[in-house]
Amino acid sequence: MQTANRDPVLLAWLDGFTEVVGRSIAWLVILMMAVQFAIVVMRYVFSLHSVVMQESVMYMHATVFMLGAAWTLRHDGHVRVDIFYRKLSARGRAWIDLLGTLLLLFPVTLFIAISSFGYVSSSWAILERSSDGGIPGVFLLKSLILVMMALLLLQGVAQVIRQVLILRGKAPGNTPDHDEVV
Repeated sequence: MQTANRDPVLLAWLDGFTEVVGRSIAWLVILMMAVQFAIVVMRYVFSLHSVVMQESVMYMHATVFMLGAAWTLRHDGHVRVDIFYRKLSARGRAWIDLLGTLLLLFPVTLFIAISSFGYVSSSWAILERSSDGGIPGVFLLKSLILVMMALLLLQGVAQVIRQVLILRGKAPGNTPDHDEVV
């Protein structure tokens, strides 16, 4: 099922899933801006305040951040010090990305998932609500921590597959598509 110019099915599926989630969640930014604009107009024009609307902006921001993390990883958008990285060959970059995924991404992601499981489950046990009378779904917001970890792990698997293909010479290497500003 694999040719020299095509990713394996699993890699294509994982990348496709990450793309769908990332592109879908990006539309939430527009809604978040509209709600924030409405909050400002309500407050300064009509002297009205809505805790639910204010909290909804926080929920949307958290959702964009947490569900967009895997998409950002897919597109190499996370912060990196690439003074040496960009000068390496495709194989050298593949080794750094592979080791970074195996030794940093996976352990940290699993640690956060395991550490936050009790935090999330205790929130679900009491169906935690906003203490300010806002959105009654704090437990749902906290659940995004585990969803983010799952999405990062899935994309991490895709990253490992991609780097192994590059190291085996069965996929083209990535070239950093951003310039350093010195």
